[in-house]
Parts: sequence; C-alpha cells; structure tokens
Amino acid sequence: MHLIKKPITHFPSFFDELFSTDFRLKSPNRLPEVPSVNVKELDNGFELSLVAPGMTRDDFQLELEDGVLTISSEIEEEDAQNNDRFTLREYKYGSFSRSFTLPDSVNLDKIDAHYKDGILLVSLPKRKEALKIPKKVISVKS
Repeated sequence: MHLIKKPITHFPSFFDELFSTDFRLKSPNRLPEVPSVNVKELDNGFELSLVAPGMTRDDFQLELEDGVLTISSEIEEEDAQNNDRFTLREYKYGSFSRSFTLPDSVNLDKIDAHYKDGILLVSLPKRKEALKIPKKVISVKS
C-alpha cells in the first residue's frame, strides 16, 4: 500500500480555502476565544458590556472572589440535524473566561447582570462613600 501525499503548492485550491480553518475566519457556530468587552465609568458606577451573540443567560457563570469578577462560559451542543450525508458539519462549542479586578469603590453586594440582544451587561454600582460629591458654590457675603 502506498500513501499518496498532496503536493504542497503556494496556491491553495478552492476546496482547501472553503473548508480550511487556517484562514482565521470565525465560524458562526463557534464562540470566539475571548469576547470583546467595553467598560464605562459613570457617575454612580461602572458598566461592563461583553459581546457574546447566540448565547443565553444560562450560559454564563459570574463569580466574585477577593475583589475579582470572573465571567466565564462553556458550551458544547451537538447540532440537532441528523443528516448522514453531510460534507461539513459543525458543532456549537467553546469556552472563555475573563477576569476583572474591581476597584474598591464598587459596592460588591449590588452587582447586577442582564443578557439581551447578544450583550451581557454587568452593572457595578459605586458605594455611597465613593460617589462624587457635587460641587457646592459658596457665595461671599459683605
């Protein structure tokens, strides 16, 4: 028996391009390795938004330990279609974990999270002592 190897060329075939995972194209059925996050400071707290489309609120685990908030997820779901004649079949799977060291000004007891339209929104309210005191104007009397 002979093993025939495909010759290496500088120009990959259309078939290779179509089904290769080496072209860094994200499959719609796979989670990104690390979801993008925006953190915004507001007057009364911080707002953390994490982009994770195609997930549900039950897919997330949020843990708080020693002032560090960890957001993680692990999904492994087989495609429900039973088709024995598939050329390419992808599964929805993936995991990620992001950790954030919270500032001392955050009220750890009032952290809240909501998932809607592919975005996990985590509200991190500031403690009352950390809220900015509005500027007071003092009038000068004669």
